[in-house]
Amino acid sequence: MRRWLSGFCLSGPKRRSVRTHDRPDPTETRGGSMVEPQGSNSTADPQSSSRISNGSQRMEMVVDLQASQQKNIILNHEFSEGLNYWHPNCCHGYVASEGCGLLDGVRANSGGNYAVVTQRTESWQGLEQDITGKITLGVRYNVSAYVRAYGDLQEPCGVQATLKLENQDSSINYLLVERVLVAKDRWEKLEGSFSLTSMPKHAVFYLEGPPPGVDLLIDSVTVSCEEKSPRCVTNGDETISWNPHFDTGIHNWSGRGCKIHRHEFGGDGNIRPFSGNFFVSATERTQSWNGIQQEITGRVQRKLAYEVTSVVRISGSASSADVRATLWVQAPNGREQYIGIAKLQASDKEWVQLQGKFLLNGAASKAIIFLEGPPPGTDILVDSFVVKHAAEVRSSPPPHFENILYGVNIIKNSTLNDGLNGWSPLGSCTLRVSTDPYYLFPSIASNSLGHDQPLGNCYILTVNRTETWMGPSQTITGKLKLHLTYRVAAWVRVGSGATGPQNVNVALAVDNQWINGGQVEANTDRWYELKGSFRIEKQPSKVVVYVQGPSPGVDLMVGGLQIFPVDRKARVKYLKEKTEKVRKRDVVLKLPGFDSASLHGAPIKIRQTQNSFPFGSCINRSNIENEEFVDFFVKNFNWAVFGNELKWYHTEPQQGKLNYKDADEMLDFCQRHGKETRGHCIFWEVEDAVQPWVRSLNSHELMIAIQKRLKSLLSRYKGKFRHYDVNNEMLHGSFYQDKLGEDIRAYMFRESHQLDPSAILFVNDYNVEDGCDPKSTPEMYIHQILDLQERGAPVGGIGIQAHISHPVGEIICDALDKLAILGLPIWFTELDVSAVNEHVRADDLEVVLREAYAHPAVEGVMLWGFWELFTFRDNSHLVDAEGSINEAGKRYLALKQEWLSHTDGHINAYGEFKFRGYHGTYTVEITTPPGKKISQSFVVDSGDSPLVLIVNL
Repeated sequence: MRRWLSGFCLSGPKRRSVRTHDRPDPTETRGGSMVEPQGSNSTADPQSSSRISNGSQRMEMVVDLQASQQKNIILNHEFSEGLNYWHPNCCHGYVASEGCGLLDGVRANSGGNYAVVTQRTESWQGLEQDITGKITLGVRYNVSAYVRAYGDLQEPCGVQATLKLENQDSSINYLLVERVLVAKDRWEKLEGSFSLTSMPKHAVFYLEGPPPGVDLLIDSVTVSCEEKSPRCVTNGDETISWNPHFDTGIHNWSGRGCKIHRHEFGGDGNIRPFSGNFFVSATERTQSWNGIQQEITGRVQRKLAYEVTSVVRISGSASSADVRATLWVQAPNGREQYIGIAKLQASDKEWVQLQGKFLLNGAASKAIIFLEGPPPGTDILVDSFVVKHAAEVRSSPPPHFENILYGVNIIKNSTLNDGLNGWSPLGSCTLRVSTDPYYLFPSIASNSLGHDQPLGNCYILTVNRTETWMGPSQTITGKLKLHLTYRVAAWVRVGSGATGPQNVNVALAVDNQWINGGQVEANTDRWYELKGSFRIEKQPSKVVVYVQGPSPGVDLMVGGLQIFPVDRKARVKYLKEKTEKVRKRDVVLKLPGFDSASLHGAPIKIRQTQNSFPFGSCINRSNIENEEFVDFFVKNFNWAVFGNELKWYHTEPQQGKLNYKDADEMLDFCQRHGKETRGHCIFWEVEDAVQPWVRSLNSHELMIAIQKRLKSLLSRYKGKFRHYDVNNEMLHGSFYQDKLGEDIRAYMFRESHQLDPSAILFVNDYNVEDGCDPKSTPEMYIHQILDLQERGAPVGGIGIQAHISHPVGEIICDALDKLAILGLPIWFTELDVSAVNEHVRADDLEVVLREAYAHPAVEGVMLWGFWELFTFRDNSHLVDAEGSINEAGKRYLALKQEWLSHTDGHINAYGEFKFRGYHGTYTVEITTPPGKKISQSFVVDSGDSPLVLIVNL
């Protein structure tokens, strides 16, 4: 009877190098059961309630294989990394080398290292490595290893290579690869081969054989597919999709609930392939998820990034439609997951390229990649469908700034003292200079400008506007520096004739690109402050700034337009001083029970082990299957929030069918690792985020469903989530309010509090902090919160999502100051910053983190993900897909280290030691006469007065 250690070693080496959602789109849900992926014609919609939004970029391969071993699927094959990736099976093992000592003078056959498997009590005990996901059906693999025996061996014994295969039904098979006789005095080469006819759930390769008590020595293990095999999976750039250009017909491809056909150029029809001579069409589509698919089981490895590139177009009832690349994965435990890889709008006029990336956190017993998306009756045409390991993307160098005139306005004649010199109308409108004798335009950015002079009371009046985009403009080509953040400030007003609030926007036309520089909602009653920011990433040939927005026929007034580069270094200096006051406290350590004179001058060391300020991150269910992800998360965050797993559309995708399994497992994970959790979210006010069955209910049915949702969720998790976002994004959506009246929002808060009084209940919304969205200004947020409170809603916290681009500290701080008037704790609940250049991304992240940490009203920061391909926005990650920490991640870790207090000193004559430190947990070590070291831990909490602590030695 064979005995096996439970589980398999799937983790890779920890990475040492360092390399993070605009507002998350509602996750689509699929009702019904899973459609059989092999060309089933079922009309059931298999869309899962959980999709993962993916980003981009790849890093170094897990193992730097030599050219001669490029197709070796065995990791650490020469034991240069010790026993990393290897596992002694119910015995003991170590690596012998010249540097660490050889076994009785036995030298490695390779001249390097070899493994010693010892303390063997059974002949089947040996050394194993998990190769799940690295082997492909129908491919012949060649096995080679140098082996030897050591110990009380009277005659040669057998050593064999074996595969342990766990089948999909959990039954176990053992496959003998090859056997060779070995002795004590020489290395023998074991050579053999194998091929699989069915894909196992798990596959483990191992070496075994000598009698009990005899050590097994192993050197240079290779398992590689034959060079001539077109299906060979390697760690190079070879595609893992077979027949990607359809050169051999539709072999390896099938229809997903539809039919597929290959078309050759010159045959029927007039559509020419994008390249080559063939393309394939997916026809007779009756559901949006129908399309072309290929099973790639066994060809994808977990924790490696893959790139998907497909050239597509459509034909049929729709002239344009979204086409999506999606991966369906089934885990060994039967869990199903849909991973959204890429999406773009295709047309029936031309071919377009669909491109994206994905990564599997856990093992896959089955994996199918497919195209889907257009409405029924529309064919998907596919010229190519390539899936391969993602190429490494080299990091951009840090931007170099010199001779920057920070705080200097680049707008010519902004005071209008020289009339309209430098200004011109955009379109056929008319400009003239006017004066408001009752209003003096202040310098609204005076703390950042190089001067603090008032701008006067002159403004530009724009009349005869026949389009919304018409207004005053100025060409600023050549005045902007790449990667530099610019702040925008202006005063605006609209004239009579407006039928309601008007959006006014400072925009930039950068070649063919439109950039938002700031936006405000204005009425005719007064002047409004407009603020914003922007950044240019590529060298433009022409840049024009203009003010636009009100309806045609409505006059537009603009005063004091300023655009100037932001001095972030000066802001950091100010914030460090502010942080010293807000996040630190004076501490007096007293040592009673000792003679003060005897302790005077005794050495003391203070080390802060943890800052008490909450820094958390969004996580997804699949993330906790990735050992490297878990390692970074556990070490660097103390709070968690679930991306989708607690949302209503995930926990009840179909009415009455509850799914709390994912949330339960994630909550258990957080509790095991001592992480606090936020509950996101109970409801979501944006209609597109509401699942179809809820949208179809009448008012009475909807109210019953809301009550059931509240009771089901909050009773189940009572006392387990510290916070709840009760009704997400109420500034931007109104689904429940439109259906059930204005009091429904307050009702949700009141009932949530009744069901779980311990949870702090938050409002949560986006674009509150950056001045770019007239629907979510701090003033509007304050008005909403006050209205909820007047209706009896126990609002306990203010959530700022902070999916922010090119942040400006002063603008963020201004929003925080306004919201702080309410006296409620403020949390950054979904923070991310996005920039292709990771050095710029690091600077952006530092801006927001420093503003948050320095503000007394902010009580926590949650990142909306940190791992590449598991953030909503591209180029917002801190850690690359395969585990390298990038510059943004390094900056985050550096700030975390900066916000820890350490100090050394000596006990004073009064038996005391004084210091000022950040709030959090500390250890103190005191060396008492005659040299005895005593240590103790203590906590510094927040407070204005000095904290006096007694150290009991």
